[in-house]
Amino acid sequence: MNGIIVMDKPAGFTSFDVVAVMRGVCHTKKAGHTGTLDPMATGVLPLLFGSATRAASLLPDTGKEYVAGFKLGFATDTQDITGKTTAQSGVRVKREDVEGVLPMFRGEIMQAPPMYSAVSVGGKRLYELARKGIEIERQKRPVSIYTLELLDFDENDMSGRLKVSCSKGTYIRTICSDIGDALKTYGVMSSLRRTRAGIFAESDCVTLDAAKRLSAEGKLSDILLPVETLFVPYPQLRVSEAQAKRFTNGGALKISYTALRDTNAGEGDIYRIMSPDGVFLGLGNICGEDVRILRLFTQGR
Repeated sequence: MNGIIVMDKPAGFTSFDVVAVMRGVCHTKKAGHTGTLDPMATGVLPLLFGSATRAASLLPDTGKEYVAGFKLGFATDTQDITGKTTAQSGVRVKREDVEGVLPMFRGEIMQAPPMYSAVSVGGKRLYELARKGIEIERQKRPVSIYTLELLDFDENDMSGRLKVSCSKGTYIRTICSDIGDALKTYGVMSSLRRTRAGIFAESDCVTLDAAKRLSAEGKLSDILLPVETLFVPYPQLRVSEAQAKRFTNGGALKISYTALRDTNAGEGDIYRIMSPDGVFLGLGNICGEDVRILRLFTQGR
């Protein structure tokens, strides 16, 4: 079984829990996911099976989108409502106050990863230190916030929802916490749903129950997407039969003998290499005067 199934992750499951369940559903050992979601989060979680697992390190960074609930007035050690309350504030804010601080968090910003995260510092995962009550200084990292909109805000309850589209590696709960800081109070994330991951949206998702039912009916192929789907952002390069054979046997292709000869293909550019009849062979990248193999995805490789 080779390909992708886009799951709608349920709350209370880790991403690895979903992978473990789907290994059984799909009767395969070779499976993984493309990006961790916290246990409290729901939504788009693409799973990779068979040869697709070799694609994980090559995925184009096309960003993610979320709808996040937040609540003001208190802080927790995890920056979300599942954590232990560490501080409280009686400061009241209005919707326009929240709207007023959002521009601070749009564009490219510097963000410190939360202590309860899988980021490694000095060979230790931050969450391992956090569980021991140890907090260390974290170096801020650049992340990009493409969209940050306030969907609604209840001034009585001091809670609301945000729509966020962002680059890989962005911590939404940290945004909620930082918004609280900017408002001279505290903030935590109260819910999180990932509505898009790269090219995959909620409309592509299936639930665990639906996947189990399709498996029992022998219809899992109905929801299995081809490996090539992961690389749609990369342009195609269709090659001749001889070139396809050379490429799948590990050989580089001369750019001057391909359809790229009269283009401005640049060093390092990545292409989906297609056979004459449109079969996805793998990824190639420009290296000097050649198109070299980046990764093969043909049957048996």
